[in-house]
Amino acid sequence: MKTVGQPGEQAGFGRRKIHTGYANLGKSKLKSPLPDLPDHLRTVDLTTVERHPPIVETTVRALLWRNEDDTRAFAAQLAAQPAVGQAFIELHGDLGAGKTTLARHLLHALGVQGRVKSPTYTVVEPYESKGLPIWHFDFFRFNDPREWEDAGFRDIFAGPGLKLAEWPEKAAGLVPRADLVVRIEALADESRKVTLLAQTPVGQELLA
Repeated sequence: MKTVGQPGEQAGFGRRKIHTGYANLGKSKLKSPLPDLPDHLRTVDLTTVERHPPIVETTVRALLWRNEDDTRAFAAQLAAQPAVGQAFIELHGDLGAGKTTLARHLLHALGVQGRVKSPTYTVVEPYESKGLPIWHFDFFRFNDPREWEDAGFRDIFAGPGLKLAEWPEKAAGLVPRADLVVRIEALADESRKVTLLAQTPVGQELLA
């Protein structure tokens, strides 16, 4: 397994637990989720994790990002919300849709310095900014549920801090219910159609 760094320490994945640290965009409410959302966006009740945010009426908002400046502006608005420090945010979209780009702009807006790299091969990259632990997951290559416990992912999701997850559907049945789901779709003119779903009180705060 790859070795990842915990803010302030190093921790390997092999049979060791990663020790966790300390730890308005507009309104649009629908009475039900969008009818054309794929199955992997459905809320599920999990027993394999310790964090179970209460279910609320799903809030949905649709955006159009014309260019990367729009992505950067959205990330800055999201970073300004106090609730972001305790949120779990899922990032959905095809390869090249812009999931990592959004994560990079969000981390920079939160004060993370230096290069933000994709955690495709390490599964998770940890950061810390102003005392806030941040965990950037990419589950694209995640295929062994035993890694969940061995790598300490249960402890990370049960602890404080911001969690961002690309390809969360690859860890279906293990990740908790996301506070905010961000679905990004690349259009022919290189703009991005974005759908936001707030599924918990924390997610509602992010879109308040």
